[in-house]
Amino acid sequence: MVKEMRRVTLDLDALRSFVTGMDMGSFASAAEALNRSTSAVSAHLKKLEEQVGQPLLRRSGRKLELLPAGEALMSYARQLLATNDEAVMALRQLNLQGRVRLGLQEDFGEQLLSRTLARFSRVYPGVQIEVRVARNAELIGGIRSGRLDLALAWGDGQPLAHTKVLKTLPMNWIGSRQAEIHRQRPLPLILFDAPCLFRQQALAALDRAGVPWQVVMTSHSLAGIWAAVQAGLGVTVRTLAGLPTGLAAFDKDFYEDPQLPALPSLDLVLHRLETTPTAATQCLEETLLESLEVL
Repeated sequence: MVKEMRRVTLDLDALRSFVTGMDMGSFASAAEALNRSTSAVSAHLKKLEEQVGQPLLRRSGRKLELLPAGEALMSYARQLLATNDEAVMALRQLNLQGRVRLGLQEDFGEQLLSRTLARFSRVYPGVQIEVRVARNAELIGGIRSGRLDLALAWGDGQPLAHTKVLKTLPMNWIGSRQAEIHRQRPLPLILFDAPCLFRQQALAALDRAGVPWQVVMTSHSLAGIWAAVQAGLGVTVRTLAGLPTGLAAFDKDFYEDPQLPALPSLDLVLHRLETTPTAATQCLEETLLESLEVL
Protein backbone atom coordinates (compact mmCIF):
# COMPACT_ATOMS: atom_id res chain seq x y z
CA MET A 1 0.00 0.00 0.00
CA VAL A 2 1.41 3.38 -1.04
CA LYS A 3 1.61 5.83 1.82
CA GLU A 4 -0.13 9.10 0.99
CA MET A 5 2.08 12.19 1.15
CA ARG A 6 1.23 14.50 4.04
CA ARG A 7 -0.63 17.58 2.83
CA VAL A 8 0.78 20.96 3.84
CA THR A 9 -1.57 23.93 4.23
CA LEU A 10 0.29 27.20 3.99
CA ASP A 11 -0.56 29.80 6.63
CA LEU A 12 -2.11 32.90 5.02
CA ASP A 13 -1.00 35.20 7.84
CA ALA A 14 2.56 33.94 7.40
CA LEU A 15 2.32 34.45 3.65
CA ARG A 16 1.12 38.03 4.17
CA SER A 17 4.06 38.74 6.47
CA PHE A 18 6.44 37.21 3.91
CA VAL A 19 5.06 39.22 0.97
CA THR A 20 4.82 42.49 2.93
CA GLY A 21 8.34 42.11 4.28
CA MET A 22 9.85 41.60 0.83
CA ASP A 23 7.80 44.43 -0.70
CA MET A 24 8.89 46.85 2.03
CA GLY A 25 12.47 45.55 2.17
CA SER A 26 12.30 45.02 5.92
CA PHE A 27 10.40 42.69 8.21
CA ALA A 28 10.48 45.36 10.90
CA SER A 29 8.61 47.68 8.53
CA ALA A 30 6.24 44.83 7.66
CA ALA A 31 5.51 44.27 11.35
CA GLU A 32 4.57 47.93 11.76
CA ALA A 33 2.40 47.91 8.62
CA LEU A 34 0.61 44.73 9.73
CA ASN A 35 0.25 45.86 13.36
CA ARG A 36 2.25 42.87 14.60
CA SER A 37 5.41 42.49 16.64
CA THR A 38 8.71 41.93 14.83
CA SER A 39 9.06 38.59 16.64
CA ALA A 40 5.64 37.48 15.33
CA VAL A 41 6.63 38.30 11.75
CA SER A 42 9.95 36.48 12.18
CA ALA A 43 8.03 33.48 13.52
CA HIS A 44 5.85 33.56 10.41
CA LEU A 45 8.91 33.39 8.17
CA LYS A 46 10.34 30.50 10.19
CA LYS A 47 7.03 28.67 9.93
CA LEU A 48 6.94 29.04 6.15
CA GLU A 49 10.49 27.77 5.82
CA GLU A 50 9.58 24.76 7.95
CA GLN A 51 6.51 24.09 5.83
CA VAL A 52 8.37 24.21 2.51
CA GLY A 53 11.44 22.49 3.95
CA GLN A 54 14.04 24.99 2.78
CA PRO A 55 15.18 28.60 3.30
CA LEU A 56 13.31 31.30 1.41
CA LEU A 57 15.64 34.31 1.57
CA ARG A 58 19.03 35.60 2.63
CA ARG A 59 20.36 38.93 3.79
CA SER A 60 22.85 40.79 1.63
CA GLY A 61 24.03 43.71 3.73
CA ARG A 62 20.83 45.57 4.58
CA LYS A 63 18.90 44.06 1.66
CA LEU A 64 16.72 40.97 1.57
CA GLU A 65 17.22 38.65 -1.40
CA LEU A 66 14.88 35.83 -2.35
CA LEU A 67 16.36 32.38 -2.85
CA PRO A 68 14.90 30.16 -5.62
CA ALA A 69 12.31 28.67 -3.26
CA GLY A 70 11.35 32.16 -2.11
CA GLU A 71 10.91 33.39 -5.68
CA ALA A 72 8.63 30.46 -6.48
CA LEU A 73 6.62 30.91 -3.28
CA MET A 74 6.24 34.67 -3.78
CA SER A 75 4.23 34.20 -6.97
CA TYR A 76 1.87 31.71 -5.36
CA ALA A 77 1.64 33.78 -2.18
CA ARG A 78 0.40 36.84 -4.08
CA GLN A 79 -2.24 34.73 -5.83
CA LEU A 80 -3.42 33.09 -2.62
CA LEU A 81 -3.64 36.39 -0.74
CA ALA A 82 -5.48 38.08 -3.61
CA THR A 83 -8.00 35.23 -3.76
CA ASN A 84 -8.46 35.31 0.02
CA ASP A 85 -8.95 39.08 0.09
CA GLU A 86 -11.43 39.01 -2.79
CA ALA A 87 -13.43 36.28 -1.07
CA VAL A 88 -13.56 38.24 2.19
CA MET A 89 -14.64 41.43 0.42
CA ALA A 90 -17.29 39.58 -1.59
CA LEU A 91 -18.83 37.98 1.49
CA ARG A 92 -18.85 41.28 3.37
CA GLN A 93 -20.68 43.11 0.60
CA LEU A 94 -22.40 40.41 -1.41
CA ASN A 95 -25.02 42.70 -2.95
CA LEU A 96 -23.15 45.99 -2.87
CA GLN A 97 -24.60 48.66 -5.15
CA GLY A 98 -23.77 52.29 -5.81
CA ARG A 99 -21.43 54.62 -7.65
CA VAL A 100 -17.90 55.80 -6.87
CA ARG A 101 -16.13 58.69 -8.58
CA LEU A 102 -12.37 58.07 -8.62
CA GLY A 103 -9.70 60.50 -9.75
CA LEU A 104 -6.01 59.71 -10.18
CA GLN A 105 -2.79 60.89 -11.75
CA GLU A 106 -1.76 59.75 -15.22
CA ASP A 107 1.21 57.95 -13.64
CA PHE A 108 -1.25 55.39 -12.30
CA GLY A 109 -3.75 55.42 -15.15
CA GLU A 110 -2.50 52.24 -16.79
CA GLN A 111 -1.12 49.47 -14.60
CA LEU A 112 -2.58 50.45 -11.24
CA LEU A 113 -5.99 51.41 -12.61
CA SER A 114 -6.41 48.24 -14.68
CA ARG A 115 -5.31 46.06 -11.74
CA THR A 116 -7.70 47.84 -9.34
CA LEU A 117 -10.69 47.80 -11.67
CA ALA A 118 -10.21 44.16 -12.61
CA ARG A 119 -10.17 43.06 -8.97
CA PHE A 120 -13.01 45.34 -7.91
CA SER A 121 -15.39 44.52 -10.75
CA ARG A 122 -15.05 40.79 -10.14
CA VAL A 123 -16.11 41.17 -6.53
CA TYR A 124 -18.58 44.06 -6.82
CA PRO A 125 -20.22 43.91 -10.26
CA GLY A 126 -23.12 46.05 -9.00
CA VAL A 127 -20.96 49.12 -8.33
CA GLN A 128 -20.51 51.70 -11.06
CA ILE A 129 -17.11 53.43 -11.18
CA GLU A 130 -16.50 56.78 -12.84
CA VAL A 131 -12.80 57.42 -13.43
CA ARG A 132 -11.17 60.78 -14.02
CA VAL A 133 -7.47 60.82 -14.98
CA ALA A 134 -6.18 64.33 -14.40
CA ARG A 135 -3.44 66.51 -12.97
CA ASN A 136 -3.06 67.41 -9.31
CA ALA A 137 -4.90 70.74 -9.30
CA GLU A 138 -7.92 69.24 -11.04
CA LEU A 139 -8.02 66.25 -8.68
CA ILE A 140 -7.88 68.47 -5.59
CA GLY A 141 -10.55 70.71 -7.11
CA GLY A 142 -12.71 67.66 -7.73
CA ILE A 143 -12.61 66.70 -4.05
CA ARG A 144 -13.24 70.25 -2.85
CA SER A 145 -16.22 70.70 -5.16
CA GLY A 146 -17.72 67.30 -4.39
CA ARG A 147 -17.24 65.96 -7.93
CA LEU A 148 -14.92 63.14 -6.78
CA ASP A 149 -15.23 60.67 -3.92
CA LEU A 150 -11.57 59.55 -3.95
CA ALA A 151 -8.47 61.07 -5.52
CA LEU A 152 -4.99 59.54 -5.72
CA ALA A 153 -2.68 62.54 -5.98
CA TRP A 154 0.73 63.97 -5.13
CA GLY A 155 1.02 65.72 -1.78
CA ASP A 156 1.50 69.46 -2.10
CA GLY A 157 2.02 70.12 1.61
CA GLN A 158 -1.57 71.34 2.03
CA PRO A 159 -3.69 68.33 2.98
CA LEU A 160 -7.47 68.44 2.70
CA ALA A 161 -9.89 67.50 5.47
CA HIS A 162 -9.57 63.77 4.76
CA THR A 163 -6.11 63.14 3.35
CA LYS A 164 -4.04 60.01 3.98
CA VAL A 165 -0.32 59.81 3.13
CA LEU A 166 0.21 56.40 1.50
CA LYS A 167 3.94 56.36 0.77
CA THR A 168 6.84 58.59 -0.17
CA LEU A 169 8.44 58.21 -3.59
CA PRO A 170 11.70 59.80 -4.76
CA MET A 171 11.69 62.12 -7.75
CA ASN A 172 14.08 61.14 -10.53
CA TRP A 173 15.67 62.68 -13.58
CA ILE A 174 14.41 60.45 -16.39
CA GLY A 175 15.58 60.04 -19.96
CA SER A 176 16.20 57.56 -22.73
CA ARG A 177 18.64 54.75 -21.97
CA GLN A 178 20.20 55.29 -25.37
CA ALA A 179 20.81 59.04 -25.10
CA GLU A 180 23.46 61.15 -23.39
CA ILE A 181 21.05 64.06 -23.42
CA HIS A 182 21.50 64.65 -19.66
CA ARG A 183 25.06 65.88 -20.30
CA GLN A 184 23.99 68.70 -22.65
CA ARG A 185 24.11 72.32 -21.47
CA PRO A 186 21.79 74.05 -21.24
CA LEU A 187 19.97 70.94 -20.08
CA PRO A 188 16.97 70.31 -22.39
CA LEU A 189 13.84 69.78 -20.29
CA ILE A 190 10.46 68.28 -21.16
CA LEU A 191 7.91 69.25 -18.52
CA PHE A 192 4.28 69.87 -17.77
CA ASP A 193 3.26 73.49 -18.05
CA ALA A 194 2.94 75.40 -14.76
CA PRO A 195 1.65 74.93 -12.15
CA CYS A 196 3.34 71.55 -11.61
CA LEU A 197 5.05 70.16 -8.50
CA PHE A 198 7.64 68.26 -10.55
CA ARG A 199 8.43 71.29 -12.71
CA GLN A 200 8.83 73.52 -9.65
CA GLN A 201 11.22 71.10 -7.89
CA ALA A 202 13.26 70.39 -11.03
CA LEU A 203 13.90 74.05 -11.86
CA ALA A 204 14.68 74.92 -8.23
CA ALA A 205 17.22 72.06 -7.97
CA LEU A 206 18.95 73.07 -11.20
CA ASP A 207 19.11 76.73 -10.16
CA ARG A 208 20.60 75.84 -6.77
CA ALA A 209 23.23 73.68 -8.48
CA GLY A 210 23.99 76.35 -11.08
CA VAL A 211 23.09 74.05 -13.98
CA PRO A 212 21.83 75.99 -17.01
CA TRP A 213 18.56 74.68 -18.42
CA GLN A 214 16.08 75.23 -21.22
CA VAL A 215 12.49 74.00 -21.47
CA VAL A 216 12.34 72.61 -25.01
CA MET A 217 8.82 71.22 -24.77
CA THR A 218 5.76 71.41 -22.53
CA SER A 219 2.80 69.08 -22.59
CA HIS A 220 -0.65 68.83 -21.02
CA SER A 221 -0.40 65.04 -20.90
CA LEU A 222 2.07 62.57 -19.44
CA ALA A 223 1.84 60.49 -22.61
CA GLY A 224 3.18 63.46 -24.56
CA ILE A 225 6.07 63.87 -22.13
CA TRP A 226 7.00 60.18 -22.31
CA ALA A 227 6.90 60.25 -26.12
CA ALA A 228 9.23 63.24 -26.31
CA VAL A 229 11.67 61.77 -23.78
CA GLN A 230 11.72 58.44 -25.63
CA ALA A 231 12.51 60.37 -28.81
CA GLY A 232 15.61 61.78 -27.09
CA LEU A 233 14.47 65.41 -27.10
CA GLY A 234 15.32 66.00 -23.47
CA VAL A 235 14.92 64.79 -19.89
CA THR A 236 12.02 65.06 -17.49
CA VAL A 237 11.37 64.65 -13.77
CA ARG A 238 8.98 62.04 -12.41
CA THR A 239 8.84 59.13 -9.98
CA LEU A 240 9.39 55.62 -11.30
CA ALA A 241 5.67 54.84 -11.07
CA GLY A 242 4.40 53.89 -14.51
CA LEU A 243 7.82 54.37 -16.11
CA PRO A 244 7.66 53.19 -19.75
CA THR A 245 10.04 50.57 -21.11
CA GLY A 246 13.15 52.15 -22.63
CA LEU A 247 13.37 54.99 -20.13
CA ALA A 248 15.50 55.05 -17.00
CA ALA A 249 16.44 57.22 -14.07
CA PHE A 250 19.76 59.02 -14.37
CA ASP A 251 21.28 57.73 -11.16
CA LYS A 252 24.26 55.68 -10.02
CA ASP A 253 22.63 52.45 -11.21
CA PHE A 254 22.96 53.57 -14.82
CA TYR A 255 25.63 56.26 -14.91
CA GLU A 256 28.87 56.75 -12.99
CA ASP A 257 28.59 60.52 -13.19
CA PRO A 258 24.98 61.67 -13.67
CA GLN A 259 25.96 65.35 -13.39
CA LEU A 260 22.47 66.26 -12.24
CA PRO A 261 21.47 67.60 -8.80
CA ALA A 262 19.62 65.50 -6.25
CA LEU A 263 15.85 65.83 -6.10
CA PRO A 264 13.51 65.61 -3.10
CA SER A 265 10.88 62.95 -2.50
CA LEU A 266 7.16 63.41 -2.91
CA ASP A 267 4.26 62.04 -0.89
CA LEU A 268 1.62 59.97 -2.62
CA VAL A 269 -1.69 60.76 -0.91
CA LEU A 270 -5.30 59.66 -1.06
CA HIS A 271 -7.91 62.40 -0.68
CA ARG A 272 -11.40 61.35 0.38
CA LEU A 273 -14.51 63.47 0.11
CA GLU A 274 -16.38 62.31 3.22
CA THR A 275 -15.49 61.46 6.80
CA THR A 276 -17.74 58.41 6.63
CA PRO A 277 -17.72 57.16 3.03
CA THR A 278 -20.33 54.94 1.48
CA ALA A 279 -19.74 51.19 1.58
CA ALA A 280 -18.92 51.22 -2.14
CA THR A 281 -16.35 54.00 -1.69
CA GLN A 282 -14.78 52.23 1.28
CA CYS A 283 -14.46 48.97 -0.66
CA LEU A 284 -12.90 50.71 -3.67
CA GLU A 285 -10.44 52.48 -1.37
CA GLU A 286 -9.42 49.15 0.19
CA THR A 287 -8.94 47.58 -3.24
CA LEU A 288 -6.88 50.55 -4.42
CA LEU A 289 -4.62 50.41 -1.37
CA GLU A 290 -4.06 46.67 -1.84
CA SER A 291 -3.10 47.25 -5.47
CA LEU A 292 -0.66 49.97 -4.37
CA GLU A 293 1.19 47.56 -2.06
CA VAL A 294 3.16 46.20 -5.03
CA LEU A 295 4.01 49.67 -6.41
